[in-house]
Amino acid sequence: MVMNFGNLGRWWVGGAMFVSLAGAPVWVAPGFAQALRQGMFVKAEHPTQGTAKIVTAGGKTFVEFDQKFKTDAGPDLQVILYRQATVPIGGLKAEDYVTLGKLQKTQGQQRYAIPANVDVSRYQSVAVWCRQFNATFGFAKL
Repeated sequence: MVMNFGNLGRWWVGGAMFVSLAGAPVWVAPGFAQALRQGMFVKAEHPTQGTAKIVTAGGKTFVEFDQKFKTDAGPDLQVILYRQATVPIGGLKAEDYVTLGKLQKTQGQQRYAIPANVDVSRYQSVAVWCRQFNATFGFAKL
């Protein structure tokens, strides 16, 4: 299987990832997480900090939060990919995001699988979002 990551210069052939450095393909060892995009969290409704990355590892794609990630506790917190670079504080519409899962913890490193049928190139940010009150706690432009 060959997966093209657009102008990022990365692609998969079989189970091996290749990246393009100065136009020449270089093999990346299987199991090695390769960051495709990243951004710093900013506050929306609540203080939120740390870095979010989209990474590939073992032929799968994930959103990862670094060890410096921190946000407030709240009800029904979800991790979402959002279509625009800036996520509104409230009023999100279902067609503008995809849910990756319940927030695992309010601080520290964590990883969320991106379903294979999700085209990550269509999403420009990741957010911590309260589904119950349709409120964005914080987001990172990717």
